[in-house]
Amino acid sequence: MSETTTASTASQPSQEFEKVLTGSATQVASFDTHDKTAIQKFQHFLHGSPSAVPLIVLVLSVAIFGIILGGKFFSAFTMTLILQQVAIVGIVGAAQTLVILTAGIDLSVGAIMVLSSVVMGQFTFRYGLPPVVSVACGLACGALCGYINGLLVARMKLPPFIVTLGMWQIILASNFLYSANETIRSQDLAAQAPLLQFFGNNIKLGGAVFTYGVIAMVLLVGVLWYVLNHTAWGRHVYAVGDDPDAAELAGVNVKRMLVSVYTLSGLICALAGWALIGRIGSVSPTAGQFANIESITAVVIGGLSLFGGRGSILGMIFGALIVGVFSLGLRLIGTDPQWTYLLIGVLIISAVAIDQWIRKVAG
Repeated sequence: MSETTTASTASQPSQEFEKVLTGSATQVASFDTHDKTAIQKFQHFLHGSPSAVPLIVLVLSVAIFGIILGGKFFSAFTMTLILQQVAIVGIVGAAQTLVILTAGIDLSVGAIMVLSSVVMGQFTFRYGLPPVVSVACGLACGALCGYINGLLVARMKLPPFIVTLGMWQIILASNFLYSANETIRSQDLAAQAPLLQFFGNNIKLGGAVFTYGVIAMVLLVGVLWYVLNHTAWGRHVYAVGDDPDAAELAGVNVKRMLVSVYTLSGLICALAGWALIGRIGSVSPTAGQFANIESITAVVIGGLSLFGGRGSILGMIFGALIVGVFSLGLRLIGTDPQWTYLLIGVLIISAVAIDQWIRKVAG
C-alpha cells in the first residue's frame, strides 16, 4: 500500500461520531486582548473601589466651599462641627449599611433609635433604675426590635421594605404611647443621670472640638470595616446580598445571617439613641424623626448598591460627610435652606445612576 493511500485512510474518521467533526473549526481559542479605553479602565476601577466616587465628590465639595468661603470654612472648628452634625446619621447609617449589604432596607432605624433613647430616660426617671441599667435596657430594646425584623424577613420570607415599614409605624406609636409625648429636660438629666448625656461631652484639641459621639461613630465604622472585610461573618454578609441561593449552596446559613444582621442593626440604632441624648441634651420622643431617610441618603450617596452585595461602609461615611459639607457650606454662604435639599436630591439620583453604570462591568 502506497504512502498516499495510507495517509488518506488515516485522515478518514474511524468512528461514526467523529464524522460530525469533519469540517469543524480548527482555530486555537484565544482571549480578547484589545486595550480598554480610559473610560472603561475608570469604570473597572470604580467597580473595584465603590467608595472612590463619594470620596472624590467629598474632596471636590470641600475644595469648592473652601475656595468660596476661605478660612471661614477651613477652620478646625468648622471641620469638626461637620463631624458633630453627622455623628448621629453616621451611626444610624452604619446600621442601615449592614441591612442594605444583604439586599434589604430598614425603614425603622430612626424609630428604633428614638424608642431606645426614651426607654433609657423613662427607666431612669419613671422606675428609678440606675442609669447604667437603663442604658443596658435601652440597648436590649433596640436589639429586640432588630431581632423581630430579622425573624419576619428571614423566617417568614416577608419583604424587608414591608416589614420595616410596618415596624416603623408600630415602634413610632409605641414610643409616643409609652412616653406620653413627654420630654425629659436637660437639667434633670445633668442632675440625676449625667451618664445619659455622656456622648455629648467633648474634647478640645486647639480649635477643634470632638464630642464622644463623633469618637464613637469613628470607632464603630472602623470596627465594622474590619469585620466586613476581614472576617467570615463579613464575607457572608456580602455573599447573602450578592446571591442568597449561591450562599446557601456554599454552606452559609442565610436565615441565621439575616437575623444576626438585623439584630446588630437594632443594637447600633440603640447606640445612636444614646448618642442622640448627648447631642440634643434631653430625651425627646419627637427627635430624630427623619433618621431613616437621612441614613438611606448617606448610604446611597456613599456608593452602596441597593441591590446588595457591593459597597463599603467607608462610602457611607463619605456620603454622610457630603451631606454635612453641603448643609453647613450653603448655610455659611447664606443661601435658602431649600437649595440643600435640591442638591442632595440631585446627588441621590446621580449616585444611583452611577451605580447602574458601574454594575455594567459585572454584567
